[in-house]
Amino acid sequence: MHNGRSYGAFLFDMDGTILSSIAAAERVWAAWARKFDLDVETFLPTIHGVRARETISGLGIPGIDLEAEIEALTLAEMDDVEGIEAIAGAAELLVSLPPKRWAIVTSAPRALAARRLEAAGIPFPPLMVAGEDVENGKPAPDCFLLAARTLGQRPEDCLVFEDAIAGIQAADAAGMSVAVITATHRHRLDTWHPTVAGYDSLVATCDERGHLVISEAAGARIAELGV
Repeated sequence: MHNGRSYGAFLFDMDGTILSSIAAAERVWAAWARKFDLDVETFLPTIHGVRARETISGLGIPGIDLEAEIEALTLAEMDDVEGIEAIAGAAELLVSLPPKRWAIVTSAPRALAARRLEAAGIPFPPLMVAGEDVENGKPAPDCFLLAARTLGQRPEDCLVFEDAIAGIQAADAAGMSVAVITATHRHRLDTWHPTVAGYDSLVATCDERGHLVISEAAGARIAELGV
């Protein structure tokens, strides 16, 4: 993957990247959409990878109390964790990484992220950049740049693991390398970045300089669609 490059840090999106929460999120958002007479089938694909703030604001619903709706949605999502589980190999890979060399970078509020990580059996990370930590959410690069800066790494030395278009665009805008996790994808994603279904085919090691290297496990096959 990425031709054997080494990295200063790995940055992981959460929903759809290290855990599967699509069913739970869509249950909550579908109920919310029906409240405002939105076409649920058309609306649901727009919620993934971005903050509720941008999702709701972009709808232009007249007279809506944005903060109240965000709070209500967050509470509803925290109540519904049925079916949330770790993506294959994610927890094992994360615990194998040096603590100061990785972070979770999510559009979710911190409280919701903690709830979903607990439901999936993934330990809380040494560093998390959550939705409320930046002024501009994905696809803006702010969240990934903040994570790199906090870890003391240059953006170009970071590898981002993502699953959603908004997150990939954010990582690209930050000048970072990207690996696309397709475990929760229902359709093929049109991307030039390398793709992999899950983490059980990946091994992380440190090179002689202490930099991180991600490689294929013996017998695994990663789809290299670009470098």
